[in-house]
Parts: sequence; structure tokens; C-alpha cells
Amino acid sequence: MDIIKNLIYRGSSNYVASQELIDAVNIAIQLEKPLIIRGEPGTGKTMLAKSIAESLELPFFVWHIKSTTKAKDGLYFYDTVQRLNDARFHDKDISDIKQYIKYGKLAEAFLADKKAVLLIDEIDKADIEFPNDLLNELDEMSFYIPETKETIIAKNRPIVIITSNSEKDLPDAFLRRCVFHYIAFPDYDLMKKIVNVHFPNIHKELLEKALNIFYEIRNLKDLRKKPSTSELIDWIKILILSAYDIDKITLKNIPFVGALIKKEQDLEQFNKLIRFR
Repeated sequence: MDIIKNLIYRGSSNYVASQELIDAVNIAIQLEKPLIIRGEPGTGKTMLAKSIAESLELPFFVWHIKSTTKAKDGLYFYDTVQRLNDARFHDKDISDIKQYIKYGKLAEAFLADKKAVLLIDEIDKADIEFPNDLLNELDEMSFYIPETKETIIAKNRPIVIITSNSEKDLPDAFLRRCVFHYIAFPDYDLMKKIVNVHFPNIHKELLEKALNIFYEIRNLKDLRKKPSTSELIDWIKILILSAYDIDKITLKNIPFVGALIKKEQDLEQFNKLIRFR
């Protein structure tokens, strides 16, 4: 297999990726297979695709998946309502059906003038059959439009990044056609690098105290929703903007705790656990 030249991902200035994640991205690029990314919410799954596009200077398309999303939504939509309106007012030639075909995000990535990055975000929100309904399109990089009797073929095979929050198991047939990577939650040293990307001038004492408290909270037992990376970033931003006194920040005195702990039951449990520390 020939190496796809000039398409080697090495991370980017605004996204800190582990070497394992970088390797997974490059394997998917070279194999020309979709990359499924799983991990806790807030671990940067969605931002990864944007980082790849920016790093490799490629067009970027995002297909946000909802519970009602169907595979066809990413391909095309036949706007029959607009055609009926045009027919009613007799001010437009309605015989050309192509003008009423609206392309979805997958089709837009297919038709981009250069190789693109396509993010299929939170695929497990859709119906269990949704991934299987995309098998042929992702394999063949083409799809058929019956209304126009036209086959749309990808100009360039896009780099497809698929995120999942593990709400549903993905079908085996779909998984076989993909590369998989689980983003482990960042350890202390990697998290320090991530925070420094967002706050390059952060005071060293504030950074260390914030990280220590953050990981202490995450290590507490019985929390239903542990604070994520994105919540840590939000919390630190509030501390910086408020110029909060660093010396007053302790596990028993966490300012703006609502930025870290988002469930009432977790807050109650947190208060019980630290009371005896």
C-alpha cells in the first residue's frame, strides 16, 4: 500500500493528543477507513476532527446525529414542498428535479474539490440500524438518487471521524470496517498540557491547585457524573476572570463548584464525603 503523502497528522497547536491517538488517526488515514472515537464526555472527541482538518488544511464538514437522524439525511433531501410551491405560482421551470435536491453533509464531503474531513458526531444517538444503513456509502463512497437517476461518487475519499459516547453498541459489521480508538481520560501531566493550551499564561500555583482538587473530586467514590476536561477548563476560566484568591481554594472550600459538579445528588454526596476529611 502506498503511503498517502502530505497527510500525516502530528497534532496541532490547539489540541493536545497522545501518541496513541495520533497513531490511530494516521492508521485510519492510510487505510482509508473511518475512525471511531470513544471516551468520556469532555475528552476532546469532537475537537479531534477539527484539529485534523486544521492541521492538514482540509475542508471540514460536521454531521450532528440526533435520535431522529436517518442515514439518508447525510446523503440528500428531495424538497417536494418547494417544488409544489413553484408549481403553484408558475414562476419557475419545475421539470428539472436536480434543483430540488439538497445535499447532506456526507454528500458535501464527497463532492468537495479536495479531500475533506467529515465528523459524524455522536453516532450512537441514532437508531441501532443507522450505522448499518451507512455501510455501503462508506465502503463504496457513492450513493444513488432515484429521483434523478444519478449516482454521486466521491471526488476524493474523505477522512471520516465518528464519535460515540457508548450509549449503544455499534453493529459488528460496522465495526469491522472501521479503526477504533478509546481516548483514555488524561492523566495529570497530559491534563497540564491541555490546560496550558487554553491558558498559556496561567499562574503555576493556580494550575497545580486546580488540577489537584479536580483529580481529588474525580477520585471520590459514588459520583454519578465526574467532572470532565471541558468542565475543568470552564472552572479555571472562572477562577482567572474572578481573580479568586488562590490561597483560599481548598477541597472543602471550592469556589464556583457548580462549574465542576452538575448533579444535585453528586453535590450532596460530595459534601458528605469531604465533611470527614
